[in-house]
Amino acid sequence: MAKKPIKVTEVVLRDAHQSLLATRMTMDEMRPILPEMDKINYFSVECWGGATFDSCIRFLDEDPWERLRILRKELPHQKLQMLFRGQNMLGYRPYADDAVEYFVQKSVANGIDVIRIFDALNDPRNLQTAIKAANKEGAHVQGCISYTLSPVHNNEYFAAYAKTLEEMGANSICIKDMAGLLTPYTCYDLVKKLKETVSIPVDIHSHYTAGLASMSILKGIEAGADIIDTAMSPLSLGTSHMPTESLVAALQGTDYDTGLDLKQLNVVRAYFAKLREKYIANGQISPKSLGVDANTLLYQVPGGMFSNMLKQLKDAGKEDKLDEVLAEIPRVREDAGYPPLVTPTSQIVGTQAVFNVILGERYKMVTKEFKGLVHGDYGKTPAPIKPEFTKKILGDEQPITCRFADTLAPEMDKLKAEAAKWATQEEDVLTYAMFPQVAPKFFEKRNAKKQGVDGDHVDYTNQSHPV
Repeated sequence: MAKKPIKVTEVVLRDAHQSLLATRMTMDEMRPILPEMDKINYFSVECWGGATFDSCIRFLDEDPWERLRILRKELPHQKLQMLFRGQNMLGYRPYADDAVEYFVQKSVANGIDVIRIFDALNDPRNLQTAIKAANKEGAHVQGCISYTLSPVHNNEYFAAYAKTLEEMGANSICIKDMAGLLTPYTCYDLVKKLKETVSIPVDIHSHYTAGLASMSILKGIEAGADIIDTAMSPLSLGTSHMPTESLVAALQGTDYDTGLDLKQLNVVRAYFAKLREKYIANGQISPKSLGVDANTLLYQVPGGMFSNMLKQLKDAGKEDKLDEVLAEIPRVREDAGYPPLVTPTSQIVGTQAVFNVILGERYKMVTKEFKGLVHGDYGKTPAPIKPEFTKKILGDEQPITCRFADTLAPEMDKLKAEAAKWATQEEDVLTYAMFPQVAPKFFEKRNAKKQGVDGDHVDYTNQSHPV
């Protein structure tokens, strides 16, 4: 066969730590190794989007836009990649089209080259604005298949969806296997079907949760996959991804040889190995996140969802309920029309499952977001929701069938007015739009710090601070 070098997307700066340590890697921890990473000939470096935005302002006191600008400066030879939730942007609700367009514009202006866009329900209507905006800004658009298992999901379904994404303007297709459900021969058949259906490159993104990813990726490569997502070995495996070095070594000397330098990768590996030791020692990485959990094939819990759920249960002193919650998740998912479990549906289904278990009665309390899912606010579910269940959750209210964003008025002017008192850069309005409860406190601390004020002890009400 003709040589077909496999391209590599490195995810250690985003999805690896999102999966293993709830997105807590700081910019200060990343920055020293970036010049060495810049010497490696990756297809792209995934480093932004997903949960990084939320984590930056909620837990790390970092400006996510400043993080992106630093990454752009320190990785001049790399294509920077982000994960974008379509109409939900990086938040947890659908936004008006003008907000989505502005976010894409600002992301590219600050350094993003590749925008991986997905919708939790695989509803193409929720991607149309984001894809169009990314095309307009000249970014590489990677349209995502949110991969899952259910009675309604099969290769024909996924191939038809991929074709729709290509026709909408996607430059490549990503099989986003967030829970590590792809088995080797299923992966081979799916990639083969996609390569027969679309004319653009195919990327495999598969978490290691069930211990299948390396085998599935190799079969996917044999079927014609073009790009593989991997993580530097110290932050690989478990709920993360296949190790970068292992893929490079496995393909060396073959027609699929990546061409990446193992010696240079080892320089990067040594740095992250020290970080891994620190994360394990301080408890940021849970041993449960590092092992193989074949139960994921039953529960379909993606890496990021698992580590966050584990942390929530731990904080609530309810770790002993984990198995019950995991068993409840597929039942809730079936009730809700088999949504793939990826943000925000993973949080919506997961939180509802937690309530169902802890309160001892299913749907005794229903979250606002779960009602929204049943109502159609997040898009069309893969399978129809049974009318009797819809009535149980919504009462007499009828679900919608249109694209939810079509019911939303433009919101940028309103958001700009609300954020004006804190904003010191144009991008701040987008941070506020996604996290209106968390952003003001973050802005106040950030702005105080810029003015040389101790943000932890300032009295914002009386506008005074210790000297």
